[in-house]
Amino acid sequence: MTDALNGVTPLSHLGVIVVEGDDAATFLQGQMTQDFALLDMAHARLSAYCTAKGRMQASFIGIRTAPTAFLLVMSRDILAPTLKRLSMFVLRAKARLRDATPDHALYGVAGDAVTRNLPAAGEPWDRMDIGPASFVRLYPADGQARALAIAPAGSAPPEGATMDESRWQWGDVRAGVATITAPIVEALVPQMLNYESVGGVNFKKGCYPGQEVVARSQFRGTLKRRAWLAHGDAPMSVGQELFHDSDAEQPCGVIAQAAAAPAGGWDAIVSLQLAATAGGAVTLGAPDGPRLLLQPPPYPLLADV
Repeated sequence: MTDALNGVTPLSHLGVIVVEGDDAATFLQGQMTQDFALLDMAHARLSAYCTAKGRMQASFIGIRTAPTAFLLVMSRDILAPTLKRLSMFVLRAKARLRDATPDHALYGVAGDAVTRNLPAAGEPWDRMDIGPASFVRLYPADGQARALAIAPAGSAPPEGATMDESRWQWGDVRAGVATITAPIVEALVPQMLNYESVGGVNFKKGCYPGQEVVARSQFRGTLKRRAWLAHGDAPMSVGQELFHDSDAEQPCGVIAQAAAAPAGGWDAIVSLQLAATAGGAVTLGAPDGPRLLLQPPPYPLLADV
């Protein structure tokens, strides 16, 4: 067991949007890559909000809190512009959106703490309500179980040892499921971060902004980038460009999420051109920058939809 990823920590980098009203499900259904109309109380949904060109403006973990109410957890640094843009499209729908971050406490739960708080094993995006808190199982990191706890503000934290938030952010990277933050807004279509392979895209639901581009990328074989894991000695930051030794002129990818590794160096989720993953050197920031060690994503890629 990895002691570095074991315990409970507040997640100050995340925020909450609440969507409520008779048309809340219909509204979300028309805006997101995920099927919110069919979302039940026993599951969560990973979802993206895209531009008309299929580029992700934001990503969310969503739960249904009542028949006509939903809660969306997202990166706090882009919450205000995302809320403003989504609100522009409510029009005559009976749906109200608001920043509910002050009303909620968000915790990351990892390792032994997951076992202490959740009574049974489960799959990613399973949800269980225990007391006032909703627990959402996430993808594991290097075999360590992980969950997101969503509770009313002022609630006691989940049971478990205290863990530093930086360790949780590192676990997010090792799990291979990136969250959209300001430096990569409108930079990537969902499949460039493997969202279709981790439950973030539903290809059977109705229309949403960017749907045609997202579907075409999947079904016509036009996708040229995928998300991989990377490790290096130099600090990494979201939005940094990557280069391959086959082409010193054009970047081959971008850092999508990064965190300091407890054992030293830095780990990242990188969105890379497929050709760059076939061999050769990938470097950070410049053709002669520090070299990165690549690893495939820690889950299988969806082959058939």
